Amino acid sequence: MPLITIDLIEGRSDEQLQTLLDTVHRAMVDAFQVPERDRYQIVNERRPGRLIVEDTGLDIPRTHNVVVIRAVSRPRTEESKTRFYQLLAQLLKERCGIEPSDLMVSIVTNSDADWSFGHGRAQFLTGEL
Repeated sequence: MPLITIDLIEGRSDEQLQTLLDTVHRAMVDAFQVPERDRYQIVNERRPGRLIVEDTGLDIPRTHNVVVIRAVSRPRTEESKTRFYQLLAQLLKERCGIEPSDLMVSIVTNSDADWSFGHGRAQFLTGEL
């Protein structure tokens, strides 16, 4: 159920984007133990110069392949978050050729009352989920 937003610089093919989306989903399923069909992803492609990702003084080199991922999620353990970061970096390198230095991730936590999947209901609160 995490809602994933991916920001990147435009220029990837549809096939490359699909591989990236599938890879992010695989890391999320494995790290957070969510169901396979629990998939909510949004891609924002930015013109060069419209996505600035510096290194916060950590000396991390960035390239035009930089990817910023925001995950809005119910609470997760530190262990599962760390697993997500590591697995995501590994899989994006293997499957998409994206260097770990070109990956930035932020997880925003919210509660059951913060979700409605449709029909004007809070499914976590009603017991539907």
